[in-house]
Amino acid sequence: MTERKAYTVTLSDGRTLSVMEAGNERDLAVIVHNGTPSGAGLLTENIEDAAALGLRLISYARPGYQASTRQPGRSVADAAKDTAELADLLSIERFATWGISGGGPHALACAALLPDRVVAAASLAGVAPYDAEGLDFMAGMGEDNIAEFGAALEGEKTLADYLSTQVPALLASTPAEMAAHMNSLLGGPDKAVFTDAFGAEMAGLMQQAIADGIYGWLDDDLAFTKPWGFDAAQIRVPLQIWQGTQDLMVPCSHGQWLAQHIPQADIHISDTDGHLTLYRTRVPEVHRWMKAHF
Repeated sequence: MTERKAYTVTLSDGRTLSVMEAGNERDLAVIVHNGTPSGAGLLTENIEDAAALGLRLISYARPGYQASTRQPGRSVADAAKDTAELADLLSIERFATWGISGGGPHALACAALLPDRVVAAASLAGVAPYDAEGLDFMAGMGEDNIAEFGAALEGEKTLADYLSTQVPALLASTPAEMAAHMNSLLGGPDKAVFTDAFGAEMAGLMQQAIADGIYGWLDDDLAFTKPWGFDAAQIRVPLQIWQGTQDLMVPCSHGQWLAQHIPQADIHISDTDGHLTLYRTRVPEVHRWMKAHF
């Protein structure tokens, strides 16, 4: 198995980013934006698939997660700046990027704002903008996400209080206990993937992200519920959108809205997928599609 390398980098404004990568430095670079809450992490199955294709996976923790310096008030668009500077520090000129769940909007930001550097992008189970015209943002979400985003809309203090009540249970959970805690957000396909090593890695990514505090999670949620800082319709680079109809975290309507407003997007609606299953079932397809665009 290709080894993971974890390290930190310092940006031009003095902030630190936690980074994890796997693959050969000569390989084609793919920058991964993980979900919410999650830091710099790569799943074994994704690493092995990428290595077989000659792809180098790079993931970083958004501000507030792990050792990444918090950036209060950050927007989704700010991820494009951090991604570009990270690529510069790693001497990467052109790269592909995908994001899943809360990482989806951040991958879209890179596609929209870095068109000369992003060869292809993908959003898997990613949310649409909160203020999207014609979209009922929370329709179809599980109860826990309705409560979480409701708290975010009330402001930072309310959201901080809410997230602080969630962290102890998540940190103390086995994968099975975490699945039970997240019951309202997991349909049948997603519950199934929490039963093996894949589920244990997923749980570990979440626990690692919140072990040192709630602020990465909090700032993600606040960023999702305010203007993103770019218009998704301006995306011109090759783009895939993946959404599962059994997703209770980010309902399928979000992917459908994105597809309608980014006309050139290659849209994939899967009746067999939920939310977490896209990590396992669709990332290999995304990797093959991306490689063809380099």
